[in-house]
Amino acid sequence: MESKNYHMTPAQFREEGKKIIDWIADYYENIEKYPVLSQVKPGQIKDSLPKSAPQKSESMDAMMRDLDEKIMPGITHWQSPNFFAYFNSNTSFPSILGDLVSSGLGVQGMIWATSPAATEVETRVLDWLAEMMDMPESFKSTSTGGGVIQDTASTAALTALIAARERATKFQSNNKGIEHKLVAYISTQTHSSVEKGIKIAGIGKDNLRLIDVDENFSMRPDLLEKQIQQDKEDGLHPFFVCGTVGTTSSTAVDPIKEIGEICKRQNCWYHIDAASFGTAMVCPEFRHFIDGVELADSYSFNPHKWMFTNFDCNVFWVARREELINTFSILPEYLRNKATESGEVFDYRDWHIQLGRRFRSLKLWFVIRHYGVEGLQHHIREHVKLAQDFKSWVAESNNFVVVVEPLLNLVCFRHTAGDDFNMRLMNTINDTGKMYFTHTKLNGQVVLRMNIGQTHIEEKHVKSAWKIIQKTAEEISEN
Repeated sequence: MESKNYHMTPAQFREEGKKIIDWIADYYENIEKYPVLSQVKPGQIKDSLPKSAPQKSESMDAMMRDLDEKIMPGITHWQSPNFFAYFNSNTSFPSILGDLVSSGLGVQGMIWATSPAATEVETRVLDWLAEMMDMPESFKSTSTGGGVIQDTASTAALTALIAARERATKFQSNNKGIEHKLVAYISTQTHSSVEKGIKIAGIGKDNLRLIDVDENFSMRPDLLEKQIQQDKEDGLHPFFVCGTVGTTSSTAVDPIKEIGEICKRQNCWYHIDAASFGTAMVCPEFRHFIDGVELADSYSFNPHKWMFTNFDCNVFWVARREELINTFSILPEYLRNKATESGEVFDYRDWHIQLGRRFRSLKLWFVIRHYGVEGLQHHIREHVKLAQDFKSWVAESNNFVVVVEPLLNLVCFRHTAGDDFNMRLMNTINDTGKMYFTHTKLNGQVVLRMNIGQTHIEEKHVKSAWKIIQKTAEEISEN
């Protein structure tokens, strides 16, 4: 008796796959018809789905119908050109296609031998990026360091923290546990992922020092060095400093070179988080923001934020790869192979926390080859120009003020009527679904954030957003 086969055949996949490509293309053609922020209530999507899994096979037609009717109402449309919230999490058609190929190949590239292309494409593409952005030679695979793709900047920071911990303890903490009183340093504006990493790495939140910032919300190097000296006098062991190029709230840039010089004097690992702003370094005119980057031990940025590469894709460079490998390498018998033992290949599972690895570099390879350096530069410059235009409109208005001078593509502004008014203004606009933006607090005040960097954004979208903001503010003021 012939056994039943439930698998989708290549012919069926070809037919259904073409339909889904059409569905995605239709989605982008109609994306502005959707409310940007999902309008559903908590539990609404879950309640629309069956409580138990289906016993019998269901058709793709039924699945796609439920996708349209049940899933889409619960989607916040990050790819809408009317999305101005948080930082962008962009994608593009070349990235989608590259990711589709990666999914189709189904590679688990934990070591070179399990798919040499997955490793070597990643090495080459990250060397491309280092050259495109004029990064230090030490960040290239042809030197002492190199790059590896992580999932997010959070994981990159944790990876740096753990490697820094091992270097500071002469690689003994992995064996004996932490016996030193290690202390790390960030600014009050540094992303919360570093605090989480401090906890996970076993350093402890009490051993994390928050350094105050100046009027531009940048870390004050004088206070950093003073705190390091104090901790040393108290018998503690300073070991890690994180500088930021584009903080989350206001995209402030820390004084990269001055911090790096302090780290060199004090023998601290220097990690630079350029999660969102990093992409702008493809443009030579923005590279002054990372003056001093050659002093860094590690540096990360997210192509999945502003380089049109879908989530997740974080580039993590180190100046000395041996420090990563010595920290994370474990070689059980089942991973032993001739290529690894030859020492002629990179096994990226030794460069980070996880063992398993997707072929993430393929989508980045597709994106860089499709756009070219010129194409990437063009769109980054256009987004910065649109942000400057928006800033000028705010500055010329009677009731709004620019809170922080925008360095690139984020504009921080507020209405002069106060915190409650600004929160009401933002929530009223977001509830309409016409656009979506978010807020932060700077110096204790509510500040509205307009992040202008969505893949398909045009001047008309920014102009429309400003008109909506002005009109809604007038309506609230009149009521």
